[in-house]
Amino acid sequence: MAASAAAAVQALSENPEALFLDASELLLRYADNILRNPNEDKYKSIKIENQTFSNRLLPVKGAVECLFEMGFEEEETHLVFPKNGSVQRLQRVRDLIAAERSRRTAAKNPGPVSTPVSTSAQPNVPGVSFRALPFFNRTPRPPPVQNSAGNLLATLKTHFQEVLMYEDPKLQQKALACIPVRELRKRANGKLLSATKLDPGTIVNQEDFLLLELLRWFKEDFFQWVDCLPCSTCGERTESSGSLPPSSEDQRWGAGRVENHLCRKCHTSNRFPRYNHPEKLLETRRGRCGEWANCFTLCCRALGFEARFVWCTTDHVWTEIYSVSQKRWLHCDPCENVCDKPLLYEIGWGRKLSYIFAFSKDEVVDVSWRYSCKHTEVLTRRTQLSEGLLRETINKLNSERKHFLPQERKQELLERYIVELVEFISPKTPKPGELGGRTSGSVMWRVARGETGSQAQNDGFSFTATDKEKAAKLFHLKYNAAEDHYVRVSNNNEVIKGWEKGVWKMDSVFRKVEQDWKMVYIARTEGTTSAKVSWKFECGSLGLKIVDVTIRSTSQTFQSGKVQWHLYSDLIKVDLSGDPSAHSLSNFNGSTELILEAEMSGGDGDVAWQHTQLFRQSLNDHEEYPMEIIITLKDL
Repeated sequence: MAASAAAAVQALSENPEALFLDASELLLRYADNILRNPNEDKYKSIKIENQTFSNRLLPVKGAVECLFEMGFEEEETHLVFPKNGSVQRLQRVRDLIAAERSRRTAAKNPGPVSTPVSTSAQPNVPGVSFRALPFFNRTPRPPPVQNSAGNLLATLKTHFQEVLMYEDPKLQQKALACIPVRELRKRANGKLLSATKLDPGTIVNQEDFLLLELLRWFKEDFFQWVDCLPCSTCGERTESSGSLPPSSEDQRWGAGRVENHLCRKCHTSNRFPRYNHPEKLLETRRGRCGEWANCFTLCCRALGFEARFVWCTTDHVWTEIYSVSQKRWLHCDPCENVCDKPLLYEIGWGRKLSYIFAFSKDEVVDVSWRYSCKHTEVLTRRTQLSEGLLRETINKLNSERKHFLPQERKQELLERYIVELVEFISPKTPKPGELGGRTSGSVMWRVARGETGSQAQNDGFSFTATDKEKAAKLFHLKYNAAEDHYVRVSNNNEVIKGWEKGVWKMDSVFRKVEQDWKMVYIARTEGTTSAKVSWKFECGSLGLKIVDVTIRSTSQTFQSGKVQWHLYSDLIKVDLSGDPSAHSLSNFNGSTELILEAEMSGGDGDVAWQHTQLFRQSLNDHEEYPMEIIITLKDL
């Protein structure tokens, strides 16, 4: 415990001076409040979405780990210090932080420095060198520090060397032995035939479909995401409890960090080495994004794809595959089972991007611009080093690596790079599949990293009665999927363009346009097993309440697909049996808000997501409105 606490504080201390002092001040305040007021529950809960916490601690390396070492535990929306939490444990971590803070402030201001509540002036951890402990995170979010340029350039060189592992023929054979190649190719051929029938002029080939099948297999059948391991003794869920020293065997496979997953039931300590060698990952088949991208990139090379390992400075990694038929690099994230959705991180997850690099056996490329539609904003965050120095370093690395390549290969890489540069010049427009938040990892993991997407964070749109609607005591809204717009009839036929603009909450849904069948509908995201979408109306804040409601909303299912409609308010909830093509309800009388929700699930086979459809209609149908809501109002 002492070693893991010191490791967390060491990680915190590696931040730049101003960042460390600010974060440590807040951490000490949290600890001191509990120590001074042990019976006050209000000091033992930290809301994850609180701006102070999310702005001053979440982005700081080691800060959240220090809270966990103090004894804080994860709940749905808060970090909580439990009632039976060890005050002594909290005191020890608090003292480590205070001692490091005292050392720094003393260096600036010679003389005695007071550290309230502390019972020890210096950390006393037997057998642990406080200044020599490793970082808590392998790939931390880089703060704007003085030596950040050196750190970034060193990481470029490290990754550029590491990707050569994927070229080992013996390692590729081990990967191939794990992949059901024949089955994946059979499925890919079937889908290619179907695609060719629908679009005889398609430019994709079997390899493109094989890539999609490999992604699906890797996500669904081969690799597992790890938040916390199940207990090896009793099988119960464990909790992260700092880190453990790596063994020589761990280090042999590149695990410089070992997480301690502690079982609260039987108190067994479960070791989770963070392996970096893809050969070991073929055996363990588990981890987080680093392990996923590492092993997946090897599998891609084993199948003959040209693959690049992609590293983003905002703490995520994935893979790029070159499509020979499309003559371009495709974004592939095995954690999410997505392909060719590069704006997912910036738009869907809400990442503030700056530097993203792709590494292959032949070259390293700055691909930041592929993953952003906000190039101007990205430039303002690229402050770790000058653009000139970055280009010079990349050119030097590539020159050294390409020196022994045949001239034909050099020319091929040059022509590809020119195509990439043309792509980078013009910012993209987000596609439907790039709008959602992250799906891999626990809710806490995603919330803490700000990757749930805006809709998943409950800040969607709510219809509120306008002055005109208040005067008329009427709210009337309808939606046309073909036009993709709402018409607010009760507000002078106001048109709201874009279905997302009127949504209260959504999870794994998008608007699907079938150009071949000339149809359009709202569907689940490809590959998902369930999805939800809802719309909200509120009138209580304007002194109004609901009298009655009329709902007309269509959905269509195929095979075993199921759509369940719910209508609820602050007073009542009603499950609308069947398709609510026409429901008039008076039992919402007195409510001040109303939410209509559709829940989609079921379906069969690879296209199960298409077996539940909302508002399906012809692209040529501009008159019909498959969703309509009419609410009669009265004064409170």
